Amino acid sequence: MKLNIFSVGGFYALCLTVLTFSGMNAGAQEKLNVVVAGLNHDHIYLIMNSYEKGEVNIVGIAESNPDLISKFSKRYKLPDSLFSKDLTSLLKKRKPDVVLAYNAINDHLAVVEAAAPLGISVMVEKPLATTVKQAERMALLARKYKIHLLTNYETTWYASNQEAYVKIKTNKEIGKIRKMVAHDGHQGPKEINVSKEFLSWLTDPVKNGGGAIVDFGCYGANLMTWLMDGQAPIAVTAVTRQLKKDVYPNVDDDATILLEYPEATGIIEGSWNWPFAIKDMEVFGQTGYIQALNPTTLRVKEKEKAAYTEAAAATLPANQSNHISYLSALLKNEIKPGQDLSSLENNLIVVKILEAAKISAKTGRRVLIK
Repeated sequence: MKLNIFSVGGFYALCLTVLTFSGMNAGAQEKLNVVVAGLNHDHIYLIMNSYEKGEVNIVGIAESNPDLISKFSKRYKLPDSLFSKDLTSLLKKRKPDVVLAYNAINDHLAVVEAAAPLGISVMVEKPLATTVKQAERMALLARKYKIHLLTNYETTWYASNQEAYVKIKTNKEIGKIRKMVAHDGHQGPKEINVSKEFLSWLTDPVKNGGGAIVDFGCYGANLMTWLMDGQAPIAVTAVTRQLKKDVYPNVDDDATILLEYPEATGIIEGSWNWPFAIKDMEVFGQTGYIQALNPTTLRVKEKEKAAYTEAAAATLPANQSNHISYLSALLKNEIKPGQDLSSLENNLIVVKILEAAKISAKTGRRVLIK
C-alpha cells in the first residue's frame, strides 16, 4: 500500500477545509489519545481543531512558553492540568497512543529521545530533522524501541497526488517517469502573517535547518522519493537566493533543487516568493503527462495528440484521508507505512536530499548521495 502524511506550511485555510471534509470519515473510529509536544508550530491548529470537533483526545501538552499556554488555554478552554514543561514526565504519567510534535525541526530529536524508550510512537511535522546526523539518531531510537516514527506532510492527504500515483505507478498510464516538477510555497511566512513564535524559529538557520529550501524543498523531495520507490538520487544540485534579504536576513527565501536518477530527473521549486500559495506536482512520462493541480484536481494528457483533460480525483479511503485517521489505522496494525510518504525510510532520504542541497547551494557544486 502506498500512503502518506500532511503538513501545512502555507495552505493553512485550505488545509482546514480539507480536514473538515475528510474528518467526517473518522467519526466512527475510536479516538486516539495524544500528547502534543510544543505549540510554536502553526500547524498545531490542525490537531487543535480536530480536538475541538471531538475527533481526538489530547491528554497532555508539553510547552514551557507561558504566552502560548495562555493563548491556547483560552482559545480551546484547556485545563491547567493538561500542561507540563517536561515531556518525559508527562508521557510517563499520561501514557498516550502517540506523540505529535509541533515544535522547531531542530527539537524533533528531543521528542523522540523522550518517547521512544517508553515505547510511544511519534509523528513530527515535516521535515523529519534538520541534519542527517539527527535523522539517523532518531531512526536508531525508533528501531531499537520498535516504535513508529512518522512525518506529516499536507500533500500526503491530497486525493490528486494519490490518484496520480495510481495512474503512474499501478496503471502505467504515462510510461516510465522521466521528470517530476514540484512547486511549493507562498508569499513568505511574514507576508502571510504566521505567528511570531513560528516565524522566530522558521527563519532561524539552526532551528529550521534553512529557509525555503527546508520549509518547502522537503515536499518535492518527499514526493519524488515516493515516486522512485524509495530510491535515493545519484546526486543533488541546488541554487538558493535571498530575494528579500531585508525581511529574511539569515536564511534563503527561494530554492531550486535538481535530483538526478539513472533514468529520471526531479526538479523541486520551493519559495517564499510565489505571488500566491501553491502546491502542485507535474509528472512527465515516456508517453504522457499528469499534473496534480491542487488537492482534488488532476490535469492529464495521455499522449501527444490527446486533449488535456481535468477531473476531480476520487475521494480517499478514511485511513488515507488525514493524519489522525491514518495514525489510528496504523497503530491498530490495519495498515503499514512501507515506503509511503510518511514513512521513516522515505524521510531519511528526504533529509539526505535537503542536506546535500544545502551543501550544493553553499559550495556551488553537484553533491553525490552516498
